[in-house]
Amino acid sequence: MKKVALIGPESTGKTTLCKQLAQHFKTEWVSEYARTYIENLNREYKYHDVENIARMQQLQFYLHERKDGLVFFDTDLIITKIWFSERYNNVPKWLNKALKKQNIQLYLLCKPDLEWEYDTVRENANNRQYLYNRYKKEVEKLSIPFFEISGLGEIRIKNAIEAVKKLI
Repeated sequence: MKKVALIGPESTGKTTLCKQLAQHFKTEWVSEYARTYIENLNREYKYHDVENIARMQQLQFYLHERKDGLVFFDTDLIITKIWFSERYNNVPKWLNKALKKQNIQLYLLCKPDLEWEYDTVRENANNRQYLYNRYKKEVEKLSIPFFEISGLGEIRIKNAIEAVKKLI
């Protein structure tokens, strides 16, 4: 199984790219669990909610270990790690080990060059470049190949497809 994770700040087209890449390569993609979880809460999220999200992300990666082919993940534990750090200044001890066990072969790091769009789950309109830089440092620490994805519309998907072709 070749696993590709799309990461980047909010509103950088990760979900759209995941869908497009899965369609192009005729494979599956795994949606962003955090979004579904938060949207279904009837209260403000708490630290333990983010930890529940991280555990489910970990499970999603594990469930795709034994499959063949290619799969795209809309976010991964890097984003959750930075979320813990930024929001709570406290990252669970188990998370760094889990990050290394995800067995991602490629990261597509989406640049914040798209216009930010509001929705009820997003909360970082003004620090997207800062978060982008944090995600990039985390990927570099893991020493896993990554490509920075930029461009508008068809250019963005073309850049992402070319990056994935280098993996396969």
